[in-house]
Amino acid sequence: MARQELARFLRERRAALRPHELGLPAGLPRRTPGLRREEVAELAHMSVDYYTRLEQARGPRPSPRILDGLAQALRLAPAERSHLFRLAGTSAPPPATGAVRRVRPHVARMLRRLPDTGAIVTDATYGVVAWNPLAQALLGGDLATGAVNLARRRFLAEGPARESSSEEEFGHIVVARLRRAADRYPHDPRLAALLDRLQADSEEFRHLWETRPVHAPGHRTKVLDHPTAGRLRLNCDVLLVPDDDQEVVLITADPGSPSARTLSRLAAH
Repeated sequence: MARQELARFLRERRAALRPHELGLPAGLPRRTPGLRREEVAELAHMSVDYYTRLEQARGPRPSPRILDGLAQALRLAPAERSHLFRLAGTSAPPPATGAVRRVRPHVARMLRRLPDTGAIVTDATYGVVAWNPLAQALLGGDLATGAVNLARRRFLAEGPARESSSEEEFGHIVVARLRRAADRYPHDPRLAALLDRLQADSEEFRHLWETRPVHAPGHRTKVLDHPTAGRLRLNCDVLLVPDDDQEVVLITADPGSPSARTLSRLAAH
């Protein structure tokens, strides 16, 4: 591993980017051109401390997953991506050509072990590729078709429109993730068809797309109007499956709350 060369390469590529190119707000005046370290770390889904150590030539050998995240965050061309992997002393796997829809067995097993927590897995296009029974009870029986896409549900009102708050926030989250997917999978026909449909049929989506929102997966609270259980206040927390560019969304309620009791009743059926 060529630590000094890798550190120099990361610093140079970071300095070459401009915030507006990635949809980041300019914010306060910057002492130096380019992105801040914390911005690169957020885009690459890694800690600021780890990224800082890489730039200072004192970090451990980064894994292929970390390197792929950096390549995406720094908008590296294919040749630059290969060079990044060589500097880290590892072979670059071929870039993914499309969003991964298969779900790793251990992820599927985890969902089954969470009977009192709603859990779904979404791919990079916001297609729901796995779910557990409580999630189906919460989000609608059409999950069982295996064809539910949360981006279409959000912007085209496909399927039951149950979420009644945080809709604007979720719209920004969806567009930010789809923009990342478009950068990563420019030749994915399923993604291209989805984006064409959203651009054609949703003025709101077209507007948000132009604003280039940026969002890091994490925690949010939403209110959901359930057809039989009534209004529920729920917490959504995201776990990443980085190797497959997937997200596990865990849906819970505050302990002891009326919503938590309702979740327990739904889980028991």
